[in-house]
Amino acid sequence: MTIPVPGRSGPQGKEMADPIEESVSFADTPWKTLVRLYRPETKHLLQAAFWYVIKASPTWILPLIVATVIDTLLKPRAQALTIIFWCGLGGGVALLQNIVTHTLCYRKVSVAARSVEAGLRYALCRRLQELSISFYRFQSAGKLQTKVLRDVENVDQMVRSLVDLILGSAVILTATFVITSMKAPWFLPFYLLTVPIAVGIRHFMQRRLRLANQDFRQQIEGMSTSISEMIELVPLTRAHAVEQVELAKVRGSIDRLREVGFRLDFENAVFGSAAWVLFSGMYLLGLLLAGTASAVGLAKVSPGELVMLSGFFNSIAGTVMGMVNSMPMLLRGFESIRSIGEVLECPDLEQNRGKTRVTAVRGEFLFDQVCFRYPNKDDQPALDGLSLAVPAGTTVAVVGASGSGKSTLMSLILGFHRPSSGRILLDGRDMNKLDLRSYRRYLAVVSQETLLFPGTVRENVLYGAPNVTEERLRQALVDAHAWEFVERLPGGVNAVVGERGSTLSGGQRQRLAIARALVRDPRVLILDEATSALDAGSESLVQEALNRLMRGRTTFIVAHRLSTTRRADVMVAMEAGRVVEIGSPEKVLERRERETAAAVAG
Repeated sequence: MTIPVPGRSGPQGKEMADPIEESVSFADTPWKTLVRLYRPETKHLLQAAFWYVIKASPTWILPLIVATVIDTLLKPRAQALTIIFWCGLGGGVALLQNIVTHTLCYRKVSVAARSVEAGLRYALCRRLQELSISFYRFQSAGKLQTKVLRDVENVDQMVRSLVDLILGSAVILTATFVITSMKAPWFLPFYLLTVPIAVGIRHFMQRRLRLANQDFRQQIEGMSTSISEMIELVPLTRAHAVEQVELAKVRGSIDRLREVGFRLDFENAVFGSAAWVLFSGMYLLGLLLAGTASAVGLAKVSPGELVMLSGFFNSIAGTVMGMVNSMPMLLRGFESIRSIGEVLECPDLEQNRGKTRVTAVRGEFLFDQVCFRYPNKDDQPALDGLSLAVPAGTTVAVVGASGSGKSTLMSLILGFHRPSSGRILLDGRDMNKLDLRSYRRYLAVVSQETLLFPGTVRENVLYGAPNVTEERLRQALVDAHAWEFVERLPGGVNAVVGERGSTLSGGQRQRLAIARALVRDPRVLILDEATSALDAGSESLVQEALNRLMRGRTTFIVAHRLSTTRRADVMVAMEAGRVVEIGSPEKVLERRERETAAAVAG
């Protein structure tokens, strides 16, 4: 599966190009995926390669200079001082240019790497916004955060390591084989022995370390999830004095990560040490062979050339050791590519592309034999053959025991889920054929748990509705009975409400949520247990604000308190995913009370 080239709406509603310009398949091998990710950065990478070749010139120039100086000193010449001077000058220039060219090289590498890094993070965040709500039922915030932060960082570090590894290997190997073929061609077969050895080490290490890195990445995600849950539960944990229980859970995740890390480090240490011993032994063997060949007259090797050959072999060995030492980072990067692909390739999307945009909503709903079954559940459906007609402007109270299907019905109205069978008509149009993003601009939700972020009152109330005048903002706060406390806050509408509105009371948070709904001027309103957690004083203010909010709008109420449900036009009683009764709130409640009393008496 490939990632389509998406656009995004800018501040003025214009489509902005995705930073990842091409469709990239994460189902391919990690190498192919990596190449496609960096294809748009080819220009910068080629410029980096050009500067790298120049900056790396001392790696092959210095062995030649050392060999020339040694041979000049062993065989005195009339122009020895001149040769030494030019060798020194050439070596100095080769070293000094590295300062400029190294900076230019890694500036280009940084531009390419940071661009792809930002593109991947944006693509992940965008995909998280496009995935269906059901996707999040099986995912933790900590795990997803790890993919956006740590996995993308691993890919970035891997690419930087690959630049050094690939370009460095190309420069060193090319220079070594060219110069050696000119100076001592008989020594080339010995160099060639390093290639199959390097390939064998890489193959053996990759096979052993890939699973270890996969396990390590999964433990990192598990630990991140545990810590995220611990932080989220701190108030509840503190209230019930179970800090040690939560610490024990987190300690278990940390200990598992430590054990997996130990095994991974041990594997890396063993392979790294074995490779170093092998190539150091080959270096020693090569030095002895060259010396023996020269001593017995099989080859003519000057002392300077012997030093040059050993220097070149050191460079080759260093390159191979760099590859061995980079292997853990490369495998972590490839494992991170697979991890990122789990999100970017996930097919569980909310499909809106190509569907009809909603430009106006009256608020008329028709539920026609609607069934819904949650994925991976083979038991009774959450909704089973639900049929219901809701005229525009009607207030519908939905009641029923836990598990009766109330929340599922609200999710279908929101478009978080689509019916497994049957259909929902909005103003006579099948919602399956509508762009639900455009539909939700005419919808507002006030729930039991008010979602506020650590911004100002203004930012929270105007969330999703930025082009609102000061007069309309103030009027919304007044109508929501929120202005009376907002104007007393330090800074007024510019006061910071804290994480999840921690500086405000429950009633104040609810009134801000109502003000947020009012500025949107929705045509469809969902009240999900909006007053269930409030005291009597706060509830009366919130209820009065809700009454203003509900006027002239199609409203669905999920509530247990009669003060809310009695204001409904119609009450719908649900049981086991079915509508068992429809009528006026008074009649439905009276009948349910009689049934309850009869059951108790019986």
